[in-house]
Amino acid sequence: MALPLLPGNSFNRNVGKEKFHKSQHWGFCNNVMMLVSDEKPGIGGEPLLGQKIKPKCSIYPKGDGSDVPSWVAFDKQVLSFDAYLEEEVPDKSQTNYRIRYYKIYFYPEDDTIQVNEPEVKNSGLLQGTSIRRHRITLPPPDEDQFYTVYHFNVGTEVVFYGRTFKIYDCDAFTRNFLRKIGVKVNPPVPCPEDPYMKIRREVLEHVEPLRPYESLDTLKKFLQYHGKILCFFCLWDDSVSMFGDRRELILHYFLCDDTIEIKELLPHNSGQDAIKMFLRRSKLPKNCPPRVYQPGQITDRAVLNLYGDFIKNQADGFLMDRYKLGEVDQEFYKDSDLSLGVTINVWGRKVLLYDCDEFTKSYYKSKYGIENFTSVSCKPPSPPPKIERKFPPYNGFGSEEDSLRTCIGLKPTPHRRNFKKFMEKDSYGFKSNILRFFAKLVTDKCVDLDRMFVISYYLSDDTISVFEPIERNSGITGGMFLKRSRVKEPGQEVFKSELSEYIKAEDLYIGVTVNVNGYLFRLLNADEYTLNYMEQNTDKYPFSNLKLALQKLKQEEAKSRELKQVFRAADRKHTKKVDYNTFRDILMSFTVGNLSEQEFVTIVRHYRAPEDTYSDVDFLIALAHEKFKKNMFENFDSFIYSCVYEDREKRNVLPTKDIKRLCKSSRLPLSDDLLESLLSRFEDSEKQIDYKSFFSALNWRKNPVPELQPASCLKERCEDIWLGMPSPIPAKYIDYFTLLKDVFGLEEE
Repeated sequence: MALPLLPGNSFNRNVGKEKFHKSQHWGFCNNVMMLVSDEKPGIGGEPLLGQKIKPKCSIYPKGDGSDVPSWVAFDKQVLSFDAYLEEEVPDKSQTNYRIRYYKIYFYPEDDTIQVNEPEVKNSGLLQGTSIRRHRITLPPPDEDQFYTVYHFNVGTEVVFYGRTFKIYDCDAFTRNFLRKIGVKVNPPVPCPEDPYMKIRREVLEHVEPLRPYESLDTLKKFLQYHGKILCFFCLWDDSVSMFGDRRELILHYFLCDDTIEIKELLPHNSGQDAIKMFLRRSKLPKNCPPRVYQPGQITDRAVLNLYGDFIKNQADGFLMDRYKLGEVDQEFYKDSDLSLGVTINVWGRKVLLYDCDEFTKSYYKSKYGIENFTSVSCKPPSPPPKIERKFPPYNGFGSEEDSLRTCIGLKPTPHRRNFKKFMEKDSYGFKSNILRFFAKLVTDKCVDLDRMFVISYYLSDDTISVFEPIERNSGITGGMFLKRSRVKEPGQEVFKSELSEYIKAEDLYIGVTVNVNGYLFRLLNADEYTLNYMEQNTDKYPFSNLKLALQKLKQEEAKSRELKQVFRAADRKHTKKVDYNTFRDILMSFTVGNLSEQEFVTIVRHYRAPEDTYSDVDFLIALAHEKFKKNMFENFDSFIYSCVYEDREKRNVLPTKDIKRLCKSSRLPLSDDLLESLLSRFEDSEKQIDYKSFFSALNWRKNPVPELQPASCLKERCEDIWLGMPSPIPAKYIDYFTLLKDVFGLEEE
């Protein structure tokens, strides 16, 4: 009988063991394959019986914290020791040995060592990395062990591959590290000096230059100030001379070699030739010389005489001018000579420095302690009064804009239209961007009193067209009364220099009288798109602002009780609404003409009672059948199958939102308003619809209904007319009770 597999019942020694690999002798160090250890442990890295494996790394005392690997605990920590090496120099008469200095770096994370020799100028030795980073074995007879941190201390010697390095000092971090692990660090020991470098330094100190001139070493200044430039904004006022002008300049001072360059800033259309440089980069003398020196006339050194046969041997001697007798004394501008408000001499031109950039301000603040950098005002004198340009009056040929373009330039160019406005306000999608008004002709002629017109205003180019609907047996032809064009405002001269003003969209609203080329039109009504557009842009159409209209009513608050009684007397059935004509008579008499027609229409549209557009179910179904016939839509069985699939409980009803979603996803050819009206007629109290009866009623093949009678067409069909005669009233009934409540705060008694 086997024991259960529980803790303490198993005799298998490998329970819980995870490593079963075989150890190997070889490994990689600095990407070099080498023999890591000659003692090979057993399976999984466990030592064999009687085997003692020497530690590969240094043994450090464990702290009280968590035990982490050495490569984590000593990451980015390096011990640095200063050492020197005595090297014999055979066959040298000056010295028999040399002292070479080294830096020994010990990495505690893996006990690797690297030895570097700092580079010494003109030493004649190959310096740099002397020993690459790796673990170094101890000298014989302990070659089977490696150097650890305990082998290093100040004043001790270490042997690396037969070379003895004497450690004479270390840095502060190394001292603290050794003290923490219990090593007593010795004090620094003196380091001997290299005899060869001492002899070489003594020789260089006694060497005299070949020429008695001071050395001109500008490399340090070049490296320190390379790319650092002082920038000053300058002004050269040459307006006093003939054909002179004020020149804006930029002065660049190069700190690396004390040279100056000046560029000129030319404004657009200045009429001057664009030059690359006003002054090329060079040293600028303070006092301009009376003449310009020729090349080679000014030199750093002058040859006094030659001696010897110069033709046979060009290496013969020559004498130099030690005292610089031919030197020309020139004083150049320095950075200390430049400041704001100073006028410098640029080869006879007086240039004023009036401003500088931020780098220049910080440079002078740090070097010279200057705090005030107020720019100098150099405004030009006030220009003479500009002669007003007068254009000749309009001559009557072409448009006013085209005639004006012929006066602006020698080569006439066409007038530029507002293309951005045209693209934004052009008709696209369901937005026509056309304001249509129903107007009546204002005239004394009895024949023209009943003539009605449709005025269309195009927002894209501010043009107007007038169309007269055709009526039979009226005796008037009808049709296009005014082609699409811009209409001038009345009372303007025809032949004048200024451009004429035209009728704008803000000038058109209900109740206003418009003069169109001498014909007076009174705007009676507008279509739905126009009214919505005006209510959305109340900044341009203040009469469509509901708040302003109600504010006019609120001014008559003293008559609010009387107004309420009048409305109640007109509302005999107590429905809290009255018809349009009654509401108009009461409100207009109440405001005594203070309310405009557009404001009245705005109030009516806001407080109109909801109308049931599709009240008859048969009428709605007839409209839907007409849409289906035009689109040849007959796939009603698939709707029923889809509804049966969705009806998991077999109740023959589905929610209204699911039926609407199904109709939308199947692209049922019905408008949103018509679909909403149909769904509301078939909807029960629980917001559900009997889908079989709904789609059976829509099936025009199986359940046809009488066709609708076409409405009589009273006008000619044209793209410029109002499709559908406007209703004489914007609403049938108006909710006067809500109006009184919002304006006067009257509650029901």
